Amino acid sequence: MLLNKETSGGKWHRRPDGREKVTGTLQYLTDKSLSGMLYGRVKRSDYPYARIRSIDTAEAEALPGVHQVLTHKDVPGLNGFGIAIPDQPVFCEDFVRYTGDAIAAVAADTPEIAEQALHLIRVEYEELSPLSSPEAALKEGAPSLHPAGNILHRTEVKRGDAKTDLQKSDFIIKEVYYTPRQMHTYMETEGGLFVPEDSGRLTVYAPTQHGYKDRMQLSRILNMPEESIRVVSSPIGGSFGGKDELNVQPYGSLLALKTGRPVKFHNSRKESVRAGLKRHPMKIEMETGFTREGMMTSHLVRILSDTGAYATLGAPVLNFATEHSMGPYQIPSVDVEGLSVYTNNGVSGEFRGFGGNQAIFAMEGQMDRAAALLGIDSWEIRRRNLRSSTDPGPLGQQILATNGLSEVWEAVDHSELWKKRIRQMDTKGTEAVPSIDFSSESLSHSSASPWIKKGIGASLAMHGAGLGYGIPDPAGGRLKLNASGKIEVAFSYEEFGQGLVATLEIMLCDIFRCTPADIEIVIGDTDRVPHGGSSTASRSTTMAWMALQRLKIPFNDTLIELSAKATGLPASELVTGAGGIWHRSSDSDSNEQEMKVLSYLEIANLAIEDDLTFDTKFQYPTTPDEVMGGHFLYTYAAVIAEVEVNTLTGQVKVEEIKHIVAAGPVMNPMGYIGQIEGGSGMALGFTLMEDAIMDHSMYVTTNLDTYLIPTFQDMQQKITVEAIENLPENDPFGPRGIGEIGSVALAPAIVSAIHQATGIWLNKLPINRERLAAPLHFEWKEGVNP
Repeated sequence: MLLNKETSGGKWHRRPDGREKVTGTLQYLTDKSLSGMLYGRVKRSDYPYARIRSIDTAEAEALPGVHQVLTHKDVPGLNGFGIAIPDQPVFCEDFVRYTGDAIAAVAADTPEIAEQALHLIRVEYEELSPLSSPEAALKEGAPSLHPAGNILHRTEVKRGDAKTDLQKSDFIIKEVYYTPRQMHTYMETEGGLFVPEDSGRLTVYAPTQHGYKDRMQLSRILNMPEESIRVVSSPIGGSFGGKDELNVQPYGSLLALKTGRPVKFHNSRKESVRAGLKRHPMKIEMETGFTREGMMTSHLVRILSDTGAYATLGAPVLNFATEHSMGPYQIPSVDVEGLSVYTNNGVSGEFRGFGGNQAIFAMEGQMDRAAALLGIDSWEIRRRNLRSSTDPGPLGQQILATNGLSEVWEAVDHSELWKKRIRQMDTKGTEAVPSIDFSSESLSHSSASPWIKKGIGASLAMHGAGLGYGIPDPAGGRLKLNASGKIEVAFSYEEFGQGLVATLEIMLCDIFRCTPADIEIVIGDTDRVPHGGSSTASRSTTMAWMALQRLKIPFNDTLIELSAKATGLPASELVTGAGGIWHRSSDSDSNEQEMKVLSYLEIANLAIEDDLTFDTKFQYPTTPDEVMGGHFLYTYAAVIAEVEVNTLTGQVKVEEIKHIVAAGPVMNPMGYIGQIEGGSGMALGFTLMEDAIMDHSMYVTTNLDTYLIPTFQDMQQKITVEAIENLPENDPFGPRGIGEIGSVALAPAIVSAIHQATGIWLNKLPINRERLAAPLHFEWKEGVNP
């Protein structure tokens, strides 16, 4: 079904926070202020790699208006953080490992005084030569950035004898792919308000994707019980994975507790670039064997991932990239190895797609090159190698069987956009660009713009949801009728722009036939919500749906039972509805009628001694096979892209994009489209322009004046989203998350379209315009001006 307002009918739902967002009245957490608050700033390293000889804060402490200056000596608990491995120091003590490293923090009366104080902190360094690439960090004799060395994590998948089978193949496609260090560029940069309470507790108002995980980490740093820390984390002005990890929270918390006053932090964009997470740059080497008929025989992959100075989630990202480097294809023998390497570059971490974007770009590139070499249609060669619905997952693990993969393939095959593609195959794989003759005679016999080339490409992806086997992935929720007569639902998920609140509202209205006025949604507050995991890994919608399926029957039955006792009406004739409980009866002509008999507030008042709160706890669905990181639920997608390449300038303009997504029932059509379109725009930047460039481990692109992201003018003229809602009969998992799937497969589709237009194979993102600019040829003729 093509999603739009007409096809979605009554489910086309206006977002509850929509008006506030478009008018700019919504208050983000970084907008919060309190009287008497101080302003916090962090002193960061001058060098990407150096030994700290001394730190002198005396001048900063003496500056009028400065209330506190903190260093590593002032951390009462663990001087380190990191979701998986707490190897990033809150404050550096002996070494700095990247320019975002924190050395001290200041709280002052004004932002200007705090900034001045930073310049008065004297740090004596012994500068060291940075390891500015994974290759440099892996060289023999390279200094160890961490006690265990420079390798954070290794992955390995072996099946069959891939090297031998490769040599027996009729054709081998060998390529090296490179992907960029992409920034999240959220609207709301890192920050928050940190408030010490009279009770001795601490309240943290700071954007995060997992308030409970922040609370746990802060508890270790502050050396105080988790229950003494409250984290309020919604609404958020964008995250995309970038706020999954702690950022300013340790500094704001420490300063607030030390000064006894609220402390506000809000990073500038420049500091966000310097200290914030980025997408892992990866080098992916692939050798893939094929028969003459286009069947894959073997697949060798080597992944080299730059995790930067600290671990954060670099290991799980590599696991995910490894799993997805085999694509949605059945390959007899595989040999995949991955390395995640520490360097002195900016920290790479969690980012929408979580390593899948990089791996899918490479895998789909292999399929297109094979199709061109063998003279087989690029979509047909994919069909010949597709996994069937009963095949195991990429890691050999059991996965939930669906027909999503074949359904998205067929949708592309029948698409009018795909049918009109240019069928000019470069079977030799040449990268030569024909020169353009600009002589007057040549132009007079050609089209008006012979340097404009068009092409259409497509790509395919399967994307695992949830955290994967071996990683705790709790879920749950709470449903209650509160004292105000509202159906209150509470989850530990966050609203960071993805439309979670609207989706929950739609689910509740569908389940209880109520209206938005009957509902209260509580999220992002560790004092008010149960621990149900994070808003990450495309899991929130599925987990919320599953929780509500578990909670709706006991909640509904209890309300009906109370109403039956109060009214004397049969419970079988009572139903929930708008504003309360309704009596459903039939007259003699069998015409069904309904009449409201009790409001929700009246029921709440009747049930003063009854507990109308219902909780559920469970785990995200996981493969039963002991395969670390292996997923059980997958979403399937295909993308078609039409591009226009200007071979004078090398500019690529994406004309049209079609996303086809098999993710189960659509709960929130407007949110669904928004997520796919938003992910698509982010993928467009990943493909065409975004790269946080580093030179000797120093950022060259330090702000949005040099780091370019797509604007309205860069976006495609037309985008359509087709949702395939089919699921197996009696599927217990409901709608699949689509927060990432819109971002993972666009890059290879665009690159494929560019090849069809120009004959040029591209293996590095973002696309280099110089590669696409044809040499100019001017021919001088007597009496003709050039």
